[in-house]
Amino acid sequence: MAASTGHIELERTIDSIVVGSRHRMEMGDIDALAASIERDGLLQPPTVTPDGVLVCGARRIAALRKLGHKKVNVFVRSGISDRLQRLMAEQADNVLHKPFTQTEAAALYRELKTLMAEDAARRQAATQFGAGGKIAGTSGGAVTAPPLIGAPGKSRAQAALMVTGRKSYTSLEQINDLQRIANDPRQPEDVRGFARSELDAIDRGSSITTAHARTIAMLAIPQEEPEPPGELELLAQEALERAKQGRKRGPAPAPASSAVPVRYPVRAFTLTWSDLDQWWSHYDPAEVGTALSDDQWEHFETILDATVRFFDAARAARTARQRLAKESA
Repeated sequence: MAASTGHIELERTIDSIVVGSRHRMEMGDIDALAASIERDGLLQPPTVTPDGVLVCGARRIAALRKLGHKKVNVFVRSGISDRLQRLMAEQADNVLHKPFTQTEAAALYRELKTLMAEDAARRQAATQFGAGGKIAGTSGGAVTAPPLIGAPGKSRAQAALMVTGRKSYTSLEQINDLQRIANDPRQPEDVRGFARSELDAIDRGSSITTAHARTIAMLAIPQEEPEPPGELELLAQEALERAKQGRKRGPAPAPASSAVPVRYPVRAFTLTWSDLDQWWSHYDPAEVGTALSDDQWEHFETILDATVRFFDAARAARTARQRLAKESA
């Protein structure tokens, strides 16, 4: 970075940093931050102006004070000379952080959980066996030692707390289940593709519990061997193609992606459709109609229009098959 914008100034005294009034009044868990700094060091220095006014890093400063530190490495940022510029910098520091997606957080949780469990096992072995494999005595400071990081039975809760700030790990474990299914070559490709699509939907805000339940239900359904299409199937397919050329509601919407959509089996359709049962009873149409943005409303109409066209085609195929079955009886 150019000298005109900033530089690292080593070991500035904490007392010389002017924190001033801040809009973030709730400092959160300073004890946890202090423990992190004590364990891993200060990963990102606070930022100050050349005259020592704090731009960002008030929580880090508070944690360092709690630890009894007198000096800290800081990033000195020039070009932030007035109150307006400092407020804009403070806002950017608090707002522009990009959080993990749900699947990214689950992957981090999985790795942390594994490493913490391994660390706990090593430390537990060290307390049971002394140097050279000798059994350790029961006396000493172990009685008053702090709880092991990643102690057996606690790794999941501790890993979840580090990733999400909460000890609840159920959703993270459900995402991990979906990731394992999607990456398992022993699973049928349609099931793996369904799991991948559910993971994508989760990152877009869909329910984790619902996605997990649908995928597990697919696993529970025995795989059916595909049969060559008979006369009825061929006629139904022809009827479906004719229906596609029939009822029109304006031009078809442009696909959301250039990638070829994964074709799911009928059992996936029944699971998805069952999940939608009575969905309309949970919303107020007047509220939805006025609350959605133009883009959200257009997306809603696009999905509805495509659903109606799909229904027309499916009904035409079903009617053709029923008619042929009656004629053949």
